Amino acid sequence: MSVPGRQDGPWLDDAAGRLIRPYTVIGGRTRPTAALDLLSLVMATGSAPLPHFGPEHSLALGLCHGPTSVAEISAHLRLPAVVTKVLLSDLVDCGALTARAPRFHDTHTDRSLLEAVLDGLRRRL
Repeated sequence: MSVPGRQDGPWLDDAAGRLIRPYTVIGGRTRPTAALDLLSLVMATGSAPLPHFGPEHSLALGLCHGPTSVAEISAHLRLPAVVTKVLLSDLVDCGALTARAPRFHDTHTDRSLLEAVLDGLRRRL
């Protein structure tokens, strides 16, 4: 299993870069079967994935010990978000992962958080 942040793995090589195209990993599919967005949280159930899944599925599953967003997994795997969504939806479909929509707080809290971030960015620029 790959350690997040490392450059090696089944589709990366330090010297050569990406060895196979991302959409080859998912058999050319472009749509996940599960409704996932970048903020969806996925978590391993403890069930084993189907044996015909590739190493990419195992790597994705290994990143899901606790609730983890699709965006985080995509970044760790260095794959496009749609490829990551298809991988994760395969794992949801076979019962190896659970997925849930992100929980949003009331709009007042979200607005104050966004204003604080904006103020911080203005100070840095």
